[in-house]
Amino acid sequence: MSGRHTSMSVNVNQPATVTVNETRIRVRYAETDQMGVVYHANHFIWFEVGRVELLRQFGFSYKDMERDDCFIAVVDAQCRYKASVHYDDEVVVRTYMKHVREKVIRFGYELRRAETGDLLAEGETTHIVANSKMKPRVLPEKYLSAFRAAVGSRSV
Repeated sequence: MSGRHTSMSVNVNQPATVTVNETRIRVRYAETDQMGVVYHANHFIWFEVGRVELLRQFGFSYKDMERDDCFIAVVDAQCRYKASVHYDDEVVVRTYMKHVREKVIRFGYELRRAETGDLLAEGETTHIVANSKMKPRVLPEKYLSAFRAAVGSRSV
């Protein structure tokens, strides 16, 4: 799996522009099923790869958040499959913040074929902010401001 990330703005069916991370992934044989197509659950793993890289682009990591007793637990995950993906295909995972509140964060994702830009899948994950005991907590200001800046005017 190779990673490359870039920062860019894109209009995501909303009036505000958002920060987008792009990470490239080459499909490994182990990620495919008997028919040579990527097993559907791997899309969620790729979403996580994109989410981790987006946070790094903001200047911190999940590990940094955890050191601050701040965890973002997935409470909902969705994926809409548009086209099949096969072994050795190169996929671009586009990740962006869709919505952020003090205790809830929503990320959006697009999986695109690297060569053509064709949409392969799109999805989103919703996360609650919790402490290490999985009790709800407010997102620390340093993360909240970075997320709100990435979302633009849709942060409320």
